[in-house]
Amino acid sequence: MGAGGVKIVELREEKKRPVLFTYGYTLQAQDVHRLLPSREKQMSDLVESKDVTGVVKSGKPQEKILIDESRVGAYAAALKAVCAKAKTISKVAVGSLPVSAVFHAIVTMPVVKKEDFERIVRAEVKKLLPYPLEEMVLDIQKLSDGLDGKSGRVVVNAVPKALVSFYSKVFKQAGLELDSLEPESVALARSLIGRDTATTLLVDIGAERTNFFIVDKAVPITHHSIELGGQRINKILETNWGIEAEMVEQAKRDLFGLLITNPSNPPISREKFLELFNPIVEPIAKEIEYSLELYLRQSENENKRAEKVILTGGGALFPYLSEYIADKFKLKCYIGDPWGRVVYQEGLKPILRSIAPRMSVAIGLALRNVV
Repeated sequence: MGAGGVKIVELREEKKRPVLFTYGYTLQAQDVHRLLPSREKQMSDLVESKDVTGVVKSGKPQEKILIDESRVGAYAAALKAVCAKAKTISKVAVGSLPVSAVFHAIVTMPVVKKEDFERIVRAEVKKLLPYPLEEMVLDIQKLSDGLDGKSGRVVVNAVPKALVSFYSKVFKQAGLELDSLEPESVALARSLIGRDTATTLLVDIGAERTNFFIVDKAVPITHHSIELGGQRINKILETNWGIEAEMVEQAKRDLFGLLITNPSNPPISREKFLELFNPIVEPIAKEIEYSLELYLRQSENENKRAEKVILTGGGALFPYLSEYIADKFKLKCYIGDPWGRVVYQEGLKPILRSIAPRMSVAIGLALRNVV
């Protein structure tokens, strides 16, 4: 359930392979990034704690988590409607949590006894959270064990219990049993990377935000995001070309389609296009550079290098972006294919390819219990 609407994918398992049964999506905007109160510092920006005693507390009072549950009905209605239209059968679902609501940290741990491990991780994370630890659900994943007197590293994702409760009520009201909730980054890694162990930068360009994840050995390591997405693209077209607000989305799709399918005779040159959309392209390039530097600054990553950049999200179809990134960073860059691990009818290929970037999270969620 993203800012740009609801996306669903239902898979069947046949001969141990995931087979597409149905899919659906809406284009109705949702305020998923505003469910939690805004914060000065996003914990989805990576925080790496060097040891369990060296983190300085901010001294700021922790905020009380308040979510307006009057929105449950609207979310449930949208989910229920798209399920009905797609004629889904399953009543058990896996949902995603927006990056803006997931608090992510890498914690470097000393060698500790097994029985003390979780207690020490929780004590460390408590220093980093803007909310009381008692109000959070933690997911802890080991990156490396502390062996031979060396420190170990863990990835911690923390989500407010109030948000989990909100989504649980949404799914229940829509007539579905919520099996689990997971960060969008995990679902994207599953659908776009799978078991590939190469260090990869995922760039997810959504309606309101663009998210940047570095995935190492199939595990999302760094998370951060900026407020820039498809809606900003629409605003540039509306302002510069005088397109009416209600027509701009279709105009964008038509323009992008022409540039992608007719490269020999484009309606606007590559140079002029990139100049027009420089307020989109440059911030994305700067954040890619920041992500790569951030990853290299982490302990144990000093001599590593990202091998490729994968674009996804509705904005991934932005013309010339993959070539621009590849040229600038000397890395392979391409639009990811989340359908690559799914079996489907050959006749559906054109339509599935056209919507693939916006369905990556939903496909990753559906694959959770199939692969």
